[in-house]
Amino acid sequence: MDLQAVVGTASAAGDLPPHGLLLSRLAEAVLRGDEGDIAAVRSALRTALGDAGLVDALAVVAAFNAIDRVADATGIPLDKATHQATADMRASLGIDAFRANHADDSADPPAPEQG
Repeated sequence: MDLQAVVGTASAAGDLPPHGLLLSRLAEAVLRGDEGDIAAVRSALRTALGDAGLVDALAVVAAFNAIDRVADATGIPLDKATHQATADMRASLGIDAFRANHADDSADPPAPEQG
């Protein structure tokens, strides 16, 4: 999969799954809270995927939105192996720019607290 296309930094859809651009638009509209865009994309997805496919897509967006918020709110760090294994990908996609706390810019994630 072309992750550059997923985060909108590629010039084309690349190797996205079927209807990948619509699915990406849905996720972005939900995160922005743009009700007009959500309604438009929801309608386009219903036409493309049918009712069951639309429900599945909305369930995935909702689940990831919730999981991400829980992880961010609790400050769950990446484990060291994942942090190292994803360094190049995070850098190329600019993901580290979204970190809520830039106080620790070390190469390794913070160690989990004991206790």
